[in-house]
Amino acid sequence: MMNRVAILCSGQAGQHAGMFDLAREDTRAAQLLQAWPLEELCGHSLREVLADEKLLFANPIAQPLVVASILATWEAVKNIIPKPVVVAGYSIGELASWAVAGALSAEEAIRLAALRANLLQACIATDQPQVMLAISLSQSLVQMSEIRPLLDAHGFYMAIEVDDDSVIAGGLLKQADALEAAIGNAGGKVTRLPIEIASHTPWMQAAVQPFELAIASSGIKAPAFPVLAGISGARLLDKDAASGNLSRQLAEPIRWQAVMDSLHEAGVTMALELGPGAALVRMLKARHPHIQCRSVAEFRSLSGIRKWVEQYTDA
Repeated sequence: MMNRVAILCSGQAGQHAGMFDLAREDTRAAQLLQAWPLEELCGHSLREVLADEKLLFANPIAQPLVVASILATWEAVKNIIPKPVVVAGYSIGELASWAVAGALSAEEAIRLAALRANLLQACIATDQPQVMLAISLSQSLVQMSEIRPLLDAHGFYMAIEVDDDSVIAGGLLKQADALEAAIGNAGGKVTRLPIEIASHTPWMQAAVQPFELAIASSGIKAPAFPVLAGISGARLLDKDAASGNLSRQLAEPIRWQAVMDSLHEAGVTMALELGPGAALVRMLKARHPHIQCRSVAEFRSLSGIRKWVEQYTDA
């Protein structure tokens, strides 16, 4: 049986100064990167952004930056891997996944990412800063079935269902200390993420309708291969499904377990994460260890990716 390849599109939190280095090995990708409107949208040159950690993680910059990184990398690798059978994206990566599948141009996706960031930013009251917390219950006395009431009691919402004992939650910064203490006292672990917006929670509801209208009025078309919906894991092949799913995920939780299980059900045998970062392949490898998983972040060159693909591609 031929290998069935999935492409994974990373979310925020993994940005770094060298996130475009691999893509720049490819002449065409490097040229496109120069032509895309990153400086216009970010208000800074790419060189300035990559040299300044504060800019790298500032939400209005981070979202178009991550999408541009994914799509530049895709341009560099798409001719050295078999045609994917499915693509999935995590949070902002889901928007990029539609462009990977050919449903949006790269420039449209980057512009939509900037709009998305600004719409989400507008949902934050100046006197109520927000935060996202990664919560692990692997060593905790608290069971996953108990986590939602615990979040509710501290004004937080489930944002991403990561795995059987891990979630990401979003809420107000002023209530984070109390939630961290409650989970820590029960043996759990909490990590604050470098994301200042409570994405995928009801705090973002005001952004849903305008983003849905923006996608619906874009030049989106049917994808060349299925895109997995972050809020359900469903396989989407209809362009009309994009606006509803991409907008709903702004204020509804991402069900990443369901996405990973959909990859398994699709018969995926290889998965390549386009980065930045390698969190998605780590999660997929842990849940479905039979799938060969790598991130571009694990390679020093495009030739290394080519050799890995050749190693696992049937003759």
